[in-house]
Amino acid sequence: MKSKPIYVEVEIDTEMEKLWNATQTPSLHEKWDLRFSSITYLPKKENEPQHFSYKRNLGFGLTIEGWGITAGSHESTNGERSSSLHFGTDNKLSPIKEGKGFWKYIPNGNSITFLTQYDYEAGYGKFGRLLDHFIFRPLMGWATALSFDVLKRWMEKDEDPSSQYFRFFISWFITYLFSFIWLYHGLIPKLIYMHEDEILMVINLFHVSYEKGAFIVMITGIAEITFGLIWLLYRKKRRLHLLQISLFPLLTITSILAKPSSLTFPFNPLTFNLSLLLITIIGFVISKDVPSSISCKRKRG
Repeated sequence: MKSKPIYVEVEIDTEMEKLWNATQTPSLHEKWDLRFSSITYLPKKENEPQHFSYKRNLGFGLTIEGWGITAGSHESTNGERSSSLHFGTDNKLSPIKEGKGFWKYIPNGNSITFLTQYDYEAGYGKFGRLLDHFIFRPLMGWATALSFDVLKRWMEKDEDPSSQYFRFFISWFITYLFSFIWLYHGLIPKLIYMHEDEILMVINLFHVSYEKGAFIVMITGIAEITFGLIWLLYRKKRRLHLLQISLFPLLTITSILAKPSSLTFPFNPLTFNLSLLLITIIGFVISKDVPSSISCKRKRG
């Protein structure tokens, strides 16, 4: 199974020297590039390309270490620059054995088109190539594109990459949290087990029969599951946060009206929904202008 090289392109409103330094200086490069935890230039020999070592911390004390060779050039005729890269690792944890690629810096008026293309040999034989094609290579392409967008925002808005990544990962943690909460509460107590309290609260609130109460609980469960899936699929998360900011106070009031005695329960509707409302407000604030991989081109042309 033949996999295509990874290609990422982004337009950055910045100066050539500023971008060149941010991408060619190890201490600056490792700040914005999600693929590396650290990059260290080795002593350079005369008339030889620059050698370096890199690390990628995986957590739980696991680290992938590798080697690399980079060479930069400057085309004086049109101001275009390029940097070639040869990299690899003998670490058995790495799904990458060895690869090559390049960066290009193309002046375009007041901006620079910054692009990369690279390819590599996957490890672990046929199984590794299959895993790489469907999982790891798309993940590497996503990480490269996200890193390029972080770099773009750093160059254009002077927002530190660590601050950008903090907002990005917290924003997605909140997204998965709300998706899980809505899916769980729609599926477990409303559809699979249909808890008696759920039906009684509907009966007390709307004064309907038991059968109609059970039907309303079922419809509510389906709606909650749908909303949980929307949290995963819908890109404009701030709109979902705004909806929840209006929704949680309403849910709190209706839950208390349906069963006032619930206020005496541990983790009751008041404390639970107020906690979710606070998390929603935090999510709304930090989710503004979060870096994204979709801002980059992933194909040539």
